[in-house]
Amino acid sequence: MKPFLFILFLAAFCRPTLANNITLSNQSLTKGSAKGGYSFVTFDLSWENSWRLSSGVSNWDAAWVFVKYRVSGGEWLPAHLHNDGHLAGTGTAADITVGLVDDNAPFDASTNPGIGVFVSRSSAGTGTFTSTGLKLRWDYRADGIASGAIVEVKVFTIEMVRVLEGAFNVGGGGGTSAFTSTTISTANATTAPSGTGTLGGEAGGYPTGQTAPDNASWPNGYNAFYCMKYEVTQQQYVDFLNTLTQTQADARQYTGSSNRYAITGSTVGSYETMSPNVACNWLSWPDNAAYADWSGLRPMTELEFEKACRGPQTAVSGEKAWGTADVAVSAYTLSGDGLSIEGIATNYSTTVGNAMYAATRVSGNSGPVRVGIFAANGSNTGRVSSGASYWGIMELSGNLWERPVTFNYSQGRAFTGTNGDGVLTSNGNADAAT
Repeated sequence: MKPFLFILFLAAFCRPTLANNITLSNQSLTKGSAKGGYSFVTFDLSWENSWRLSSGVSNWDAAWVFVKYRVSGGEWLPAHLHNDGHLAGTGTAADITVGLVDDNAPFDASTNPGIGVFVSRSSAGTGTFTSTGLKLRWDYRADGIASGAIVEVKVFTIEMVRVLEGAFNVGGGGGTSAFTSTTISTANATTAPSGTGTLGGEAGGYPTGQTAPDNASWPNGYNAFYCMKYEVTQQQYVDFLNTLTQTQADARQYTGSSNRYAITGSTVGSYETMSPNVACNWLSWPDNAAYADWSGLRPMTELEFEKACRGPQTAVSGEKAWGTADVAVSAYTLSGDGLSIEGIATNYSTTVGNAMYAATRVSGNSGPVRVGIFAANGSNTGRVSSGASYWGIMELSGNLWERPVTFNYSQGRAFTGTNGDGVLTSNGNADAAT
């Protein structure tokens, strides 16, 4: 009998991951090929209110799924995935698209591995997405795992929305610090604006009157990209903290308890929260950059933020993410305070945009609310009242400040757009090229 090249024991998986009703369950490791040096990470995946549209906006939502492992109780590391060989489960017909560390370079198991996958509907439809027995090919040999190692694995997921390729306007909505109205009409981010853009102002690869970025592939928003559907929740940040070293976690944890921040614990493995679905506040730029790097994603740029809000539509003066300038002005009251069903009990507007900010802040509650809270309201009448962007992304106006890569500073213009590799520096900072 040939000796086993590799014996894999599944010591534990994380508990089912919940983020606005996205759920991972029944995780296991199943046989792949010892000769090929890979195994399958198998699980069931489900989330509500999924969509893929064949008309109108014609975009879709997705689940970003990534895997962490550790050997014999050591540090948690990213499981590198192959660029093909993944298997959709039974249920909703699905596409599985691998996300590489560098999207502009070919797959390489050593230098440019798959760091996660986007799982989405493969055909038009709406409703609950369910896939049973979905399998991801994990190239454990490429991760240097020795024969007979005892390996523990955790699977994580984040809801995403696809922003499609195409021209859009920046700066046209006005404001004291707005760009000069410009149509971003090319993916070449160093193309100087000139002429007349179809969506206002001149047309080019960066805003009129600004300095060109350092490289032509700077993420100026013209190309398609994925954006998180919701702000980072407190449970997602807890999951992050619990996979770091203690030194890293100490650097990334906020230790206060104001403004609805409810993450407690002082040692890795003990972090938890009583408000898992509430947006995670008190995150600094280094915190957000580290979370993105750890999850295999990257921060979005200031131009991508404008496209994520407005889409390809003509700019409206003073507009918010939902496409109009009007916003609710009466203080909300909450129902199910802190629960997964937390909602707006009173003063939800059915005619103007809803957002949590100074004027609508709940009496005695100066913090953020559950992600997706406005779309879940029974009186929701569509994009405006739910506070959604053109593409269906939530809370881009209100709840918490967004932190994109800015364009007005040389550091921002030097951004490379490289995705996170799943690994942080020893002191807990992002190590992705910026």
